[in-house]
Amino acid sequence: MAAKRLSMRKIREVLRLRHELGLTQDKIAKSCGIGRTTSIASFSGAGGAF
Repeated sequence: MAAKRLSMRKIREVLRLRHELGLTQDKIAKSCGIGRTTSIASFSGAGGAF
């Protein structure tokens, strides 16, 4: 079953939490209400945005 896509707002929030606050992937996933692997995929999909 395919997963729902994240909104751009949520992707930005994941990246902000990682780069500005330095949170771990587990804390980001819990804060945003997404799976840990989803938060990891957001980092790789950003491809050098930061």
